[in-house]
Order: sequence, then C-alpha cells, then structure tokens
Amino acid sequence: MLDTATYLTPDGHEKLRHELDELIHVKRKEIANRIQEAKELGDLSENAEYQGAREEQAFNEGRIEEIEATLRTAVIINDRHSTKGAIQVGSSVTISMAGKESTVQIVGSNEADPTGGFVSNVSPLGQALIGQTAGQTVTVKAPKGEISVTVVKVA
Repeated sequence: MLDTATYLTPDGHEKLRHELDELIHVKRKEIANRIQEAKELGDLSENAEYQGAREEQAFNEGRIEEIEATLRTAVIINDRHSTKGAIQVGSSVTISMAGKESTVQIVGSNEADPTGGFVSNVSPLGQALIGQTAGQTVTVKAPKGEISVTVVKVA
C-alpha cells in the first residue's frame, strides 16, 4: 500500500495521539477484562457477551491501526510551512460567497468539519482555494453547480 501524506494541524495531531493512547492503555484492557469474564461463563459458542466483546476488540484494534497509519504519514501544518500570502493546508481564510463572508480553515481530510469551519484540502472548495491569494475569485465546482468564491483575507 502506498502511503500518502496526511495533513494535520497541531491540535488534530494531539487529538489523535490522545485517542490512540486511550485505545491502547484503557480501552484495550477493558475489552480484555470483558473477554476474560465472558470466557468464565462457559460455552463460548452461544455466549453473547463473549461475541460482543470480541467484535468490540476487533473494532478497537482496527481503529488503533488506522490512527497509527495516519500518524506515520502525518505532516503537521504550522507557520513554518507557509507560503507568503498563498492559501495552503493550515491557512485560515476569509471568503465571500453570494455576498456573505465567512472564515474557514483549510485542513487535511481527517480533520474536516464543514459546519465547524474546517474545510478539507481535497473538497471542491479546498481544492479551488489552495494556492490562491487575497483578492482572487475562484469558481468552485460543487455538486449543485458552480459557485463563485472571493478570497477576502488569508491568515
């Protein structure tokens, strides 16, 4: 499998590290205890507690692997990566669409939350904004048609 960079803000990186620590040091032990308790109940073939704990264990281990893979390829975005005035992952951007201004931050896809103002670098809006500077207008190819977006400010 070819690993590609995963862009994370310092806060996003810290959240993933914290989640990984919780899954490994707390959740993994809790699940192991539940499996042991379920084994003590006897016949495992018809033991719903055992089956449920094993499914939770598989999910937990899968999430651990996913986070570890993300962290292995993580590129932490901060000010030293900035290209003077041009929008990139990590930039905070004030945009104007249909006469309304809003501020968004361009983040990697793992941290995207459009309703919270975090726009993925691989979304139509993110792709259109990357490399632009204040004063430029771009056309975003959105699912419902094309939208004109003006870059007001890049921070």
